[in-house]
Amino acid sequence: MRSVNRIAPLHAVQAYQTFSISQRPDVLVRAACQQVGCAAWLRGWETTLDESTDLGRQQAEYVRTKAGRTFREMRTEAGLTVFRFDSGQRCFAEHSTNPETYGVRDGDWRGNPTGRARQHARPADWVEDFGEHQLRIADQQQKG
Repeated sequence: MRSVNRIAPLHAVQAYQTFSISQRPDVLVRAACQQVGCAAWLRGWETTLDESTDLGRQQAEYVRTKAGRTFREMRTEAGLTVFRFDSGQRCFAEHSTNPETYGVRDGDWRGNPTGRARQHARPADWVEDFGEHQLRIADQQQKG
């Protein structure tokens, strides 16, 4: 393991806050197309089915009656059925992602003297908190 090269801190550990984004490598959760940047969700997609087979008929029936997605139906010259699905709707694949944790705690690498720590539920909240913290630091530096 590589040793960590840290700059010697100028202040006591209580003067710092640590903002972190972490992932547990052993956790996967089901995710929506939008969360994982699914190409079908972004651009739409086509599904071509051969309704001359039992499987093709069953799949076409599912798309028409139970899928709950917006589509246009067409036929090819070869007699196949093409379903063209609009973008912005869930595809038929099951997606998963490794969730991130957005944390903030008092202290730095030397420890957390107050024991105060919290997790933001949304990445945007963490970014806002981080930005406000940076503004407080800038204001303190300007005041001297």
